[in-house]
Amino acid sequence: MKHYFLSLFLFGFFLIFVSACAQKKQGKEVYLFTSFHEPANEGLRFLYSEDGVHWDSIPGIWLKPTLGKEKLMRDPSIAKGPDGTYHLVWTTSWKGDLGFGYASSKDLIHWSEQRMIPAMIHEPTAVNVWAPEIFYDDTEKEFIIVWASCIPGQFPAGEEEDNNNHRLYYLTTNDFQSFSETKLFFDPGFSVIDGVIVKRRNDYVLVFKDNTRPNRNLRVAFAQTPIGPFFNISEPFTEEFSEGPTVAKVKDDYLIYFDLYREKIYGAVKTRDFIRFKNITNEIQIPQGHKHGTIIKVPFSIVENLKHLKE
Repeated sequence: MKHYFLSLFLFGFFLIFVSACAQKKQGKEVYLFTSFHEPANEGLRFLYSEDGVHWDSIPGIWLKPTLGKEKLMRDPSIAKGPDGTYHLVWTTSWKGDLGFGYASSKDLIHWSEQRMIPAMIHEPTAVNVWAPEIFYDDTEKEFIIVWASCIPGQFPAGEEEDNNNHRLYYLTTNDFQSFSETKLFFDPGFSVIDGVIVKRRNDYVLVFKDNTRPNRNLRVAFAQTPIGPFFNISEPFTEEFSEGPTVAKVKDDYLIYFDLYREKIYGAVKTRDFIRFKNITNEIQIPQGHKHGTIIKVPFSIVENLKHLKE
């Protein structure tokens, strides 16, 4: 009888332990990476990671694009608002569209109606609207959306042809119903695309692509506010043919992921100060075919729900 009660006690303890572990896992956050596959007409994909280094695919297409002349979904960028809503923006066409796509979701499964945000409608000669990146400014309680556009004749050509001479622009919103006037965000004196804002304790970092033909690599600049002005532009810290940066904070390090599009692989560097960078491309694991998006942290339950729907 004594052994029976001991076994019963141990079994009960085991159940409590398993339940506690499950609750702890459900309460934790994991990294989620928005993604697309070429030719970018299928829609939104996701990767996830528990450590920010080793990534797995979540099977399925979670939002099929319906907007723009080419109905593409490139460069999907996502941010979570203070009410728990996820806001997604993306490139809809290579050329010809004067805005970017937008949709929102509470669970990353059910999405709102897709809308075109007319970011450059005031510039009818604009060639494109590329790679909108969304950032939530928790100081001003608003979203900042930054993208690249080329307006022929607007800036000195420099290294680039007139129809490939990009600058970064931005607008703000707190409800995705009304928007600020579009303004110039960053003009470093050369063609620039793919701008990503990173908040640190006392300042902000802009990670961006120098899109001039001799370079086509990544640099950083620094500012006291998320809308700049950005100064102290660094030398390139990646090789040529790097684009689409996104940044994940992993413990005390910032991991900058980027698309090595000529090699058709993903690369990454690690930094703590955005001055010294260590190449960790050989340490990361990302499934083949993944193209650049944004890394955020989400509850583990969000990923579990996505995975279970495809099982």
